[in-house]
Amino acid sequence: MPAPLKLVFLGSDAIALPLLNWLAGEGRVHAQVIAVYTQPDRAAGRGQKVQPNAIKTWAVAHGLPVFQPEKLTGAARDQLAVLTPDVALVMAYGHILHDDFIATPRFGTLNLHTSLLPKYRGASPIQTAIACGEQETGVSLMRIVRELDAGPVADVERVAIAPGDTAHEVETNLAVACVPLLARTLPKLAAGTLAFTFQDAAAATYCRKLRKDDGGLDFAAPAAVLAARINGLFPWPACSVVLHGQSVKLGCATSTQAKCHVLSDTAAGAGGTLATPGSVLGHDAEALLIATGDGLLRVLRLQRPGGKMLPAPEFLRGFPIAPGIVLSSGPMAVLLAEAAGRRRDS
Repeated sequence: MPAPLKLVFLGSDAIALPLLNWLAGEGRVHAQVIAVYTQPDRAAGRGQKVQPNAIKTWAVAHGLPVFQPEKLTGAARDQLAVLTPDVALVMAYGHILHDDFIATPRFGTLNLHTSLLPKYRGASPIQTAIACGEQETGVSLMRIVRELDAGPVADVERVAIAPGDTAHEVETNLAVACVPLLARTLPKLAAGTLAFTFQDAAAATYCRKLRKDDGGLDFAAPAAVLAARINGLFPWPACSVVLHGQSVKLGCATSTQAKCHVLSDTAAGAGGTLATPGSVLGHDAEALLIATGDGLLRVLRLQRPGGKMLPAPEFLRGFPIAPGIVLSSGPMAVLLAEAAGRRRDS
């Protein structure tokens, strides 16, 4: 077996922790993390206290050198060269990488991108894939090139998106999926047999950075579209509706193809007339029921301002919502961007 690769990791988000823990344990036979690059400490939380991110905390706990440049300038490249790494691995780092930095490690710089490339290149691949109704996503191991997330791909690990999965659950599954992906590919990289395939640029799609105001819902849309949007944007920026003058967040939803009738309308014959999209029809044992343009939206979790995200039955005990209320609709933001931005890790 080849000697373990000398690996420099670049990342700033907790999604990489399962991979890093594997590299510190069983994965040490394939690669040894010799240093970590991460974002500078930032103010976070309600108190806006400056604190290290999860990746720096992990690196310090494992006695590794930590570098936190504001920009990867020539000095950062020189610093990397002193480490003489075999490979640099990037995941959710957040800095632009320049050509001289990328080329410094012996085997170059690789990136873990959380989509099945070439679909969902860009800043929000997990949320956008769910919000667009995908039933599958994954992690792609690729080389970094000048164009955004356009480098050749060595391998992917696929992850199913189940009905009701939010971005939180899918991100957790993708974090775990990095481990078997690297377990397969690192030995090939060390042996010089890891092959890369160019992406089909004609099939590429791009997702932009999400904004706080992306959570609007148009209840004239089909229930399946609305459920996907609610799940994809949870926990942030989260979809919301106005109820009793308060902005209520929706945390998880499913949909059915049931016809949405006004239950109290008996004059129109069996079943009554079709309800106005956005009408609250009541609730069942698990969910608040809302009429849409096509099908029934079942909202499973809700949160009032200053409160906790609660299962619908528990939420409704403290915040009753009478059948017949019509929720106002708003425009649903376009999540897929028309063009790629500058090169970044993803």
